[in-house]
Amino acid sequence: MTAATRALTPAGPHDAGATRDPRPVETGAGPRAGTGAGPRAGTEAGARAGTGTGARAGTGARAGTGARAGSPAGGVAVADAGRAPRGRGDGVPRREPLILGVRHHGPGSARAVRAALDAERPAAVLIEGPPEADGLLGLAADEAMRPPVALLAHAVDDPGRAAFWPLAEFSPEWVAIRWALAHDVAVRFIDLPAAHTLAATDPTWSDGEGDSEGEGADQAVRIDPIAELADAAGYDDPERWWEDVVEHRGPGDPLAPFAALAAAMGALREAYGHGGHPRDLVREAHMRLRLRAARKEFGDGVAVVCGAWHVPALTARTTATADRALLKGLPKVKTEMTWVPWTHRRLARRSGYGAGIDSPGWYGHLFAAPDRPVERWMTKVAGLFREEDRMVSSAHVIEAVRLAETLAAMRGRPLAGLGETTDAVRAVMCDGSDVPLDLVRDRLVVGDVLGEVPADAPAVPLQRDLARLQRGLRLKPEARERELELDLRKENDAARSRLLHRLTLLAVGWGEPVAGRGSTGTFRESWRLRWQPELHVQVAEAGVWGTTVASAATAKAESRAREATALADITALAERCLLAGLAEALPTVMTALADRAALDTDVGHLAQALPALARSLRYGDVRATDTAALGEVAAGLAERICVGLPPACTGLDTDAAVEMRGHLDGVHTALGLLPDSARLTDRWTGVLRGLATRDTVPGTLRGRCARLLLDEGRLDEGEAARLMGLALSPGTPPADAAAWIEGFVGGASGGGMLLVHDERLLALVDDWLTSVPAHAFTDVLPLLRRTFSAYEPGARRTLGELVARGPSPGGRAHLEAGVAGFAPDLDDARAEAVLPVLRLLLDAAEPMKEPVEVGR
Repeated sequence: MTAATRALTPAGPHDAGATRDPRPVETGAGPRAGTGAGPRAGTEAGARAGTGTGARAGTGARAGTGARAGSPAGGVAVADAGRAPRGRGDGVPRREPLILGVRHHGPGSARAVRAALDAERPAAVLIEGPPEADGLLGLAADEAMRPPVALLAHAVDDPGRAAFWPLAEFSPEWVAIRWALAHDVAVRFIDLPAAHTLAATDPTWSDGEGDSEGEGADQAVRIDPIAELADAAGYDDPERWWEDVVEHRGPGDPLAPFAALAAAMGALREAYGHGGHPRDLVREAHMRLRLRAARKEFGDGVAVVCGAWHVPALTARTTATADRALLKGLPKVKTEMTWVPWTHRRLARRSGYGAGIDSPGWYGHLFAAPDRPVERWMTKVAGLFREEDRMVSSAHVIEAVRLAETLAAMRGRPLAGLGETTDAVRAVMCDGSDVPLDLVRDRLVVGDVLGEVPADAPAVPLQRDLARLQRGLRLKPEARERELELDLRKENDAARSRLLHRLTLLAVGWGEPVAGRGSTGTFRESWRLRWQPELHVQVAEAGVWGTTVASAATAKAESRAREATALADITALAERCLLAGLAEALPTVMTALADRAALDTDVGHLAQALPALARSLRYGDVRATDTAALGEVAAGLAERICVGLPPACTGLDTDAAVEMRGHLDGVHTALGLLPDSARLTDRWTGVLRGLATRDTVPGTLRGRCARLLLDEGRLDEGEAARLMGLALSPGTPPADAAAWIEGFVGGASGGGMLLVHDERLLALVDDWLTSVPAHAFTDVLPLLRRTFSAYEPGARRTLGELVARGPSPGGRAHLEAGVAGFAPDLDDARAEAVLPVLRLLLDAAEPMKEPVEVGR
């Protein structure tokens, strides 16, 4: 490490950045596409040019004197970037290619690359990236292309096997591409082709991450180059070291930092070899071959922009034959590539891109505002707080800037970095609280920036149709999560709903339905939307079903209907088809539904399927969907449930009884939504009465049937009290009695308020509970605790007060005035006072003639 630290000099803004790889982000199954591109450069910063304990610009060896940018002479020769360059736009040709080792997604590296290219004016620019994307590079000059963006490669036969190569505005590769296009200079990618990256299946091709075998050995040699260089410089934080030596440097020789970092990386590679990433050896062999080909075509006036970790390998003494041998026999698949939008959140490491940076928003700010970055950052923070209605004045901004600069001076830093600005914002604008500071981290330090790509960029037909629908429905993809309220009575909102439901059916997770606010009607929907870059892969996968969203969703629904084996799955599919407006798929789905329903004799399956059908019948009114055939199937299921339910409820154990109770509730609710519900409801009432009085039915179901009848007015309160008395009689085992109570008043079904307002039922429960023998009480206690713990806190408190007061003479609601929340009789005057407001809520056409009964 001595040679490396001596080579790293602080003469100006060294950003020969580093070892952070533009490794593709792989999705889907299979080997991780290209994730082994050299050791990752520490956390998010790369090695800074400058060493020594607390080294800053001006300390240490002179830039470029540490080592030549190449390893041993021979092989692919490289310019000594630290010496006086040959041919800085003055017509004098270079004798050797210019190798610029960078840190991917580093603003300092990006500025240094731009300065070096301006000085050298190469005839061609070679960039670390998949060569299949060479034909897409011209789109980078399109005005509609706005980073962050990413190159997406996916296997033609398996779109789920895909990889991304993200680029931000402050990525050195992006700066090099734009420079070459602006100066009419040839630009090409030289990394290993994506065809090999996506096809890799050999275990030796992986980096060892996630492998249980040999993991210890891999981890023992894997290094973090940035951390190694920072440690050699006496820093305990690689990020702080990177900021001090790279991001905060002043103007100087544009080539000096690249020479310094090349020497440092050479020392690291000499000590650690491939650093735990054997895949790099193959990638670097391909880069050397491409570099040789470019030199034959363009001469030595070639510039290479690659991760600094690869610089020693590109300058090593090798032969073309040896490099081709490394590439021989690599697996290969047919791939397609395109540009897709990317986000700052996906650039952040905590968002899943392991080669990313923690603070893309901050780095974007440093790149866009090189002058007075602290003042401009504090202004952004103040603007954000003001948007959130926090009181932040100009004085706060001035004081925060002063504090950040003071902290930087106290900590021995050349300029205030992200740590100092964060501490200053917390102290001055957040009153020491981290709560508002989290907003700054989320919105500014990381950010929700979503890139854009030109409309004529290559895309699968399904992606083009989706983009057309998004524009037509004014439903713009956004990186920030937001909620969308839809009124299905409006044509545009109904079309939006159909699109979102179709995408959900295609497993494209742009939005997910959420509980609506303020309305439970069928004409409103609420969605939570958030567009993420990997959705492009999901769209590509869904493209096998069709070229448009409608045709693809229809084809997938028909396929699932033919393959489904469970009745509940088919009914759920029918519901989704109605929501998505897939009229062409409904005949196939209905045929499969009728066939499966006719063959399925399991009452549990029938009861599980009926609620989805009943919900689907409601959509005919709002979505103008013909549901007549669906209604016939649903009515047939209801008849069969009424016939088969009594024997199915006999002899069930505890778990089966609890499951059947859920089916009872679902069927009971669904019957009210079916056509001819009056006839079915009468028959259902008879079934419930039979179950409520049959001793062979578990107590949980008997209690629940009694409660459903009581709530529907089909069982008077006296009869309910009689059934409870029988269930809680001394001859009934305590466990059975507790199960009956749970079925009758348990859960979130309003049982607590029922006991509050009917003191006869409460007295029965109280008498039974006090009569349970001590040896049996511990057995029923867990069941009772589960029953009463589901009540609202207010209901539990009131029940406790009523029990502590003792029973009243009349049994029902003869309450004393001293009990909070209760009175002996109904106060008609207070009840009538709410009627005007109730009329407004219900939008009543005529005044109410009869008083509303309160307290029932």
